[in-house]
Amino acid sequence: MEFVKYNAPLSGEIKGIDLNNFLSIEAKKDIKKFVDDNLVALIRNQNINDHKLKDFSKLFGELDPPAPNPYGISFLPEHPEINVISNVKDTKGTPIGNLGDGEATWHADMTYLEEPPKYGILYALEVPKNEGNTHFANMYKAYERLPTKLKEKIEDKIIIHDSSHNSAGMLRKGYKEVKSPEQTPGARHPAIITNPKNNTKRLFLGRRPHAYILGMSISESEKLLDEIWYFATLDEITWTQNWKVGDLLIWKNLYVLHKRDAFNPHSRRIMHRTQIKGDKNLN
Repeated sequence: MEFVKYNAPLSGEIKGIDLNNFLSIEAKKDIKKFVDDNLVALIRNQNINDHKLKDFSKLFGELDPPAPNPYGISFLPEHPEINVISNVKDTKGTPIGNLGDGEATWHADMTYLEEPPKYGILYALEVPKNEGNTHFANMYKAYERLPTKLKEKIEDKIIIHDSSHNSAGMLRKGYKEVKSPEQTPGARHPAIITNPKNNTKRLFLGRRPHAYILGMSISESEKLLDEIWYFATLDEITWTQNWKVGDLLIWKNLYVLHKRDAFNPHSRRIMHRTQIKGDKNLN
């Protein structure tokens, strides 16, 4: 294997690996360390089935089931740990996956839970050329770029992370729209997380739509959230994944934000995704 750190604010590539082959304990440790150090890691040219995808994913921890989708169905009943991200519909017009073809705004996955997933793993089966790219932003570097006064202002702030909508803005099955962000359902998390291993700080934001900062008026909360999100999504702290069939991407879900570009609705995009259970310390 070869580990190549990109000249970017985050991300790198693992080369010379076939995930159909046996991985030694040492190789697994090296892979996990590379992901942890770079926050996002790409492995290209893979040809694996869902069993292999799950086996590889377990390198990072215990598999976590996907979030509820707006249709209230299981896309892969034989592999309930795998989520299908797709705009394709079957012959009856039923979606075979989630999130459609629109933009998925900046977010971290399932942070509306008290214990959001630690890692996400996404594998490309079919992708449109040069469309539907995925962008990642480094939340350590986002925090570093905050003005001192803004850091002080949000030091002890708690944000509600909306559980009623997915990253494409679709209302999840069983939820209703609320009239005010104060009523938003979902976990409450600190805006700033400190890593106890090295005492470094990072932003922890979830999604911008329907977010709310506890103890503030709606207008104050909206203004402050807009300020934070400006620094959290600066181009200078981001990296873009231009998908090809066979690409497999791993990221540290609690340390980055990501978003997906919209793409031609007449093209086909099929991705299989796993995620790893988190814990209450959010690190």
